[in-house]
Amino acid sequence: MAGRIDTTFAKLKEQNKSCFIAYVCAGDPDITTCGSIVEALIEAGADIVELGIPFSDPLADGVVNQMAAQRALEAGTHTTDVLELIRTIRKRSEIPIVLFTYLNPVYTYGFKEFHADAARAGADGVLLLDLPPDEALQNQELLDTTGLESIHLIAPTTPPGRVREIASEGEGFIYYVSREGVTGAREDLPAGIREHVEAIQAVSQVPVAVGFGITTPEQAATVAGIADGVVVGSAIVKMVEQNAGASDLPQKIRDFVKPLVDAVKSV
Repeated sequence: MAGRIDTTFAKLKEQNKSCFIAYVCAGDPDITTCGSIVEALIEAGADIVELGIPFSDPLADGVVNQMAAQRALEAGTHTTDVLELIRTIRKRSEIPIVLFTYLNPVYTYGFKEFHADAARAGADGVLLLDLPPDEALQNQELLDTTGLESIHLIAPTTPPGRVREIASEGEGFIYYVSREGVTGAREDLPAGIREHVEAIQAVSQVPVAVGFGITTPEQAATVAGIADGVVVGSAIVKMVEQNAGASDLPQKIRDFVKPLVDAVKSV
């Protein structure tokens, strides 16, 4: 039976549309407000929500997402709170939810237990930024991902042989990192996205989504014309940071995200 991620991409493919994936850090600026932000993302038309589990050493993240994780941790957010947030979301929505995090919080929780508990809470997939698939194969306890689809990253610098290897094991979707370095909004898109995405699509059994640095509706539309999915994260997180104390923060997030979604769907 196809899960929520697979079903979402399949429906969008039938409509010849790209998938809009929105990222926020769970617990930023606090867990209750974050729930309202997720509702705003759904209202704006997001197809998939990525929830970052806050971690004290997010080495793949730029300063915007690092500060979001710090705010969430300072607000007292724990992994168990993130799972409870998912349960709350599930009372109102069946939107696919992907957990975006590092190995440390998952391993500390208990690798097998985390996957089981997250799946029971209603999560659909997990992307562990610092756990390459071949590393997991060398450790039996890191292989039990029952209940969650294991989503993998591919970078511009990934050799073709490794692209084939990662793509062959992909679940849910492949997350193509559009540029080298850490997360963060950029003023322009890097060259070569189309060539890289097409090369991955040629060997992948799952859709390919592109993220890292997509900020404007114009950029989102450009990527939507190339890839199966468009991921916007840091630009949304920056809006959270800039309006964290505003009573209408969720509405501001909705108003910011809606033009991005519309641009993706217009292609």
